[in-house]
Amino acid sequence: MGKRLSKFFFISLTLLALILIACTVLATTEPTTGQQVAEKGSKLPWWAWSVILFVFTFILGILAVLGGVGGGVLFVPLVGGFFPFHIDFVRGAGLIVALSGALAAGPGLLKRNLASLRLAIPVALIASSSAIIGAMIGLALPAHIVNILLGATIIGIVIIMASAKKSDFPNVPKPDKLSQTLGIMGIYREVSLGKDIEWNIHRTVSGLVLFIVIGVMAGMFGLGAGWANVPVLNLLMGAPLKISVATSKFLLSITDTSAAWIYLNSGAVLPMIVVPSVVGIMLGSIVGVRILAVAKPKAIKWMVIGLLLFAGVRALLKGLGIWR
Repeated sequence: MGKRLSKFFFISLTLLALILIACTVLATTEPTTGQQVAEKGSKLPWWAWSVILFVFTFILGILAVLGGVGGGVLFVPLVGGFFPFHIDFVRGAGLIVALSGALAAGPGLLKRNLASLRLAIPVALIASSSAIIGAMIGLALPAHIVNILLGATIIGIVIIMASAKKSDFPNVPKPDKLSQTLGIMGIYREVSLGKDIEWNIHRTVSGLVLFIVIGVMAGMFGLGAGWANVPVLNLLMGAPLKISVATSKFLLSITDTSAAWIYLNSGAVLPMIVVPSVVGIMLGSIVGVRILAVAKPKAIKWMVIGLLLFAGVRALLKGLGIWR
């Protein structure tokens, strides 16, 4: 069974590479939307792009699980760089993709006491407000500026992923006054150790300030913010890794909703992009969970980092007009 899954995984990677090459050849320099894809922007009819997008996002769903990253982080730079859709529509779809995964996971994480409401609420208030501002800024900026900023951000994410170290149980000598006032603390069952773990946080003010920046970036680029939430919650504020990951996932259901409404209200959410993307990512994630048992995590991590680096450089060069 393991060999069959591994074989399926490598076939999927090969198919992903072929799709990227085909999309680069077929897409024109002028991004298009809707039925214009069939008439002006591509040699293929518009519905064919939805089918290709479904297959593409199915594979992305697998990679997102194996690489430990959110689907939005992979979706926006890759689809924006290789498909003939305007970057605004890709960012709108990226937020819906990230939001779908968060909504699916949120209830279970809360039920298991892994996602902390006490930690999530103050962060969500700040990050969701900032995400609205970020979405408004992103829609107001010219497409080439967005691509430049997106490329630089993706390259920054690559650096964070390659260098960041996670701590299962960070040392918090003493919780700060703000976290005590807000009651940000808790207990969860650590099954691997067979005991309950008490946790607190510190550096709360610094963390909340950083979430302003994270919220703006999440709304501006439609990436979701799991890539930034976890390091801040875990390494800076001192929440255990499981609490940080689960709370970050739950946070996306709030912050991404706020930003998604701005894109939806501006007409930047197209069903022909969103529907196949959400279905593809969800189905791919289910398969990815099964492959995870036989895959080598470190190899997958570096493969995802390489893929993101390529997409980031392409977005940057596309924004600068060097690579169309």
